[in-house]
Amino acid sequence: MGMLPPASVHCVFADPPYNLQLRGELRRPDDSLVDAVDEDWDQFSDFAAYDAFTRDWLSECRRLLRKDGTIWVIGSYHNIFRIGAILQDLGFWILNDVIWRKSNPMPNFRGRRFTNAHETLIWAARGRDSRYRFNYQAMKALNDDLQMRSDWFLPLCTGAERLRNQHGLKLHPTQKPEALLHRVLLASTSPGDIILDPFLGTGTTAAMAKRLHRHFIGMERHPAYAEAAIGRVWREKPASVAGMAASPTRREAVRVPFGSLVERGFIAPGAALFDKQRRVTATVTADGTLVSGAIRGSIHQVGAIVQNAPSCNGWTFWHFERAGALLPLDTLRVDSTL
Repeated sequence: MGMLPPASVHCVFADPPYNLQLRGELRRPDDSLVDAVDEDWDQFSDFAAYDAFTRDWLSECRRLLRKDGTIWVIGSYHNIFRIGAILQDLGFWILNDVIWRKSNPMPNFRGRRFTNAHETLIWAARGRDSRYRFNYQAMKALNDDLQMRSDWFLPLCTGAERLRNQHGLKLHPTQKPEALLHRVLLASTSPGDIILDPFLGTGTTAAMAKRLHRHFIGMERHPAYAEAAIGRVWREKPASVAGMAASPTRREAVRVPFGSLVERGFIAPGAALFDKQRRVTATVTADGTLVSGAIRGSIHQVGAIVQNAPSCNGWTFWHFERAGALLPLDTLRVDSTL
């Protein structure tokens, strides 16, 4: 970090070490290894050393941030409160704490504490007078025209997204989901901005920055993680319009915001949507809005305008193509809950 010039980045996302030590080998009742953080992980007792380490890298982040830049730091109860205090001591101005509530948390196998079902993100401006970026309308669009709240309900990184080693085991125990970084970057940066991640891990921040047409600087000292991150970035394709831009009944439909389907990869930015007769077409953007000619808005707003109607249920009006057939968006809403 010391090699970089001052005021050279627009945003920092940091997932620092949690200040943990493992108390013995953790195994489930079926004798498989556990990599989740629960009561068998302890905080190191040397808080002073951890605080000094935290103060050092946060000081460098503040030096590297532009005057109007922001920083995101994610952590657990083991470290996030110490980080928050140090952020304030260094002059950062806390804007929000965001709760990432995990829809599929690892269970607490010993049954001695509550299941750790969330992590905390602190979002802070470089200083109190910073004119920081917050893409309010993009966040509202991502949440089906509702103001985005500070509690985010997103699943852990699973399935094909989860990177694994040659033995089929998870490569990184705390790999963050792409949907989380999609939302962070879309909320607080613009296309062309430079994002710094000083603890890159397996490269989620870098991959999402590339997808959303942001530049990135990532640092990682673990050779296997760095190698995986490099390969992941090479494979990632920028979204074509990033930063620019049996179905259930309506009563039975699960209330999933359309934007969450975009950030979780159920439908990609740049995908084409149609009405049932293919008379009108719209393009999906990275923030979950649709663009149809000169019209831009939510799936409901654009659907109403192209029909010259007072309102529209975008879930049933808009269709996407799969294997040559047109399917309503409601299909994706059901798929996302499976």
